[in-house]
Amino acid sequence: MLNRINIAPRWIIFCLDLTCCVFSLLLAYYIRFSIDLKLIDLTTLSRNVLISIAINSVVFYVMKTYAGIIRYITIQDSFRIGAAVILSNMLFLITNLLLTAFHRPFIISNVVLVINGLCSFPLLVMYRVIIRYTFTRLKNTGTNQRNIIIYGADEIGIAAMRSLDHDPNVHMTIVAFIDHDRRKKGKAIDGIKIYHLDDLSQLVSQHQVDELLIAGAVSPKEKNRVVDYCLEQDIKVLALPPVQNWINGEIDASQIQNIKIEDLLERDPIHIHNELMAKQLQNKRILVTGAAGSIGSEIVRQLVAFQPQMIILNDCSETPLHDLQLELNETFVEHTFHCFIGDIRDAIRMEVLFKTLRPHYVYHAAAYKHVPLMENNPSESVRTNVMGTKIIADLAAKYGVDKFVMISTDKAVNPSNVMGASKRLAEIYVQSLYGLLKQGGGISTNNPKDETSLKSNTITKFITTRFGNVLGSNGSVIPRFNAQIKKGGPITVTHPEITRYFMTIPEACKLVLEAGSMGEGGEIYLFDMGKSIKIVDLAKKMIRLSGLVPNQDIAIEFTGLRPGEKLYEELLNNQENTLPTHHHKIMIAKVKEYDYEGVNHNIAELIRLSCAYQDRKVVAKMKEMVPEFKSNNSVYEDLDTSSNEDPKPTTKRWVTNGQ
Repeated sequence: MLNRINIAPRWIIFCLDLTCCVFSLLLAYYIRFSIDLKLIDLTTLSRNVLISIAINSVVFYVMKTYAGIIRYITIQDSFRIGAAVILSNMLFLITNLLLTAFHRPFIISNVVLVINGLCSFPLLVMYRVIIRYTFTRLKNTGTNQRNIIIYGADEIGIAAMRSLDHDPNVHMTIVAFIDHDRRKKGKAIDGIKIYHLDDLSQLVSQHQVDELLIAGAVSPKEKNRVVDYCLEQDIKVLALPPVQNWINGEIDASQIQNIKIEDLLERDPIHIHNELMAKQLQNKRILVTGAAGSIGSEIVRQLVAFQPQMIILNDCSETPLHDLQLELNETFVEHTFHCFIGDIRDAIRMEVLFKTLRPHYVYHAAAYKHVPLMENNPSESVRTNVMGTKIIADLAAKYGVDKFVMISTDKAVNPSNVMGASKRLAEIYVQSLYGLLKQGGGISTNNPKDETSLKSNTITKFITTRFGNVLGSNGSVIPRFNAQIKKGGPITVTHPEITRYFMTIPEACKLVLEAGSMGEGGEIYLFDMGKSIKIVDLAKKMIRLSGLVPNQDIAIEFTGLRPGEKLYEELLNNQENTLPTHHHKIMIAKVKEYDYEGVNHNIAELIRLSCAYQDRKVVAKMKEMVPEFKSNNSVYEDLDTSSNEDPKPTTKRWVTNGQ
């Protein structure tokens, strides 16, 4: 029925407002003359009614009081109506004074005028409110109606309530608000009572709650507690979009969607030292390698806030880089971005980049990251993750870059796969390079046409950040699970006991920026990633959040560990420990220091083997250089066995501070 109700034409609202004003004037006369109709001069009353209609017609037309949709009345509409009533009564008073000045009959007493003003405003507002609540009551009546609780009794919660009330296509009855603030308990918003979070189970049993909408700022701990309870009770959990995504500052009911697993894996936000970073990065040229990737593109977006002179976007993927450029040029009109297409493995091309653009800071995000693919292509893993990093690091030292921040991974700790070992080797190289520079040494360039020494007046500070899996990044587990759920399953998990650490893309990038600001060179920074999460539990929760039942609606299948994959990721190996920093979420890994001469000699040999695509020799060399690298579920496991039976001596120059 509601869908068939048309919005009333404006002239009808205009006439209703005038009718209310006439009735108010009649009521004012009735009260003024002590409810004695014989004392009322009907001729004067008729004339004043006509004058009232004339004055109010002009005022209502100018103030547009008739323009709003009645069932969407807000406090702003009430203010507009109040202003119109005050203006019309002032015009009445001015008319009285003018007629008196020209010795005309006094048309209306001041007492009647006051009573008229006091009556007309409530009448104009009251009939609108009655229509609004009648409409809401009719909308909330029906067999398909669902009871909903809103978590968050603040401005955002109120906006959500009004959005649901105003949309005739949303069949929801708001039965209560809940909030963690005990001071709000027992109060009401538009007649809807506010309860404390502890009363949730009682509300669910009383009102047969179907859905819960999370509105406003809720701590990750409370959010997970509420969602876990709702999933146990078969209650659907909804979430609002970020405030910046609201349409014209208002929530559209169509934007309210099921809560996502990413929302539940978030932790308390990381607060970074913006003043320090702004001081360092302002008016600087900043290079981001792998800029078109998940991490690289987010680093670029966050760097914009620090007013750099230029951000250089380097990637070898044309289309993603072009898409990023379009986004940045539309969003950040006043900033300068320079796209530089090139492969970090191409020493000559990268030399052109550094020689031409002279970056002050480098954020090195370019890498191959997928474990199974790299296990099957170890030479490519080394060429990108090791050789590519070496090229960029050497050029950073040669051209006097202030800071070089490398993005690494928790898979570099006690690596069980080629990808993790390649990242560990990249870590070792940049650390040893910083050690050499700190001692005043120089190195030869990667460009065979340029044999000059890589020596600059500025000692580049090389810094490494190490973190776990990133939510929503390209090829990560959550997008894959979502796609499998949409197809009706099954969800494939490699092992029932496999666990991983997770963090959001913004969190990861804030860590990178903070490390770049606080680092003094040679550090490996770690992030407090909380507790590791069982992947099978993650899959089950995602199924429940979709309104389905695990292993009934959507099956979960175990496929076995993939090549190079291990059950548990680590952030530190057994020979490392951590040191605190001024940021409670960030620690420094105290790692072994390597002699540059030995590192460079071995990496040069490794690169030579990888460029010849001798995969088996490449992996054997990696195991020689990283003794803790033990392959897991891989064709290269036999290299560990043969190494134990007939260990090969390590090159003498591969030493750690003379040990």
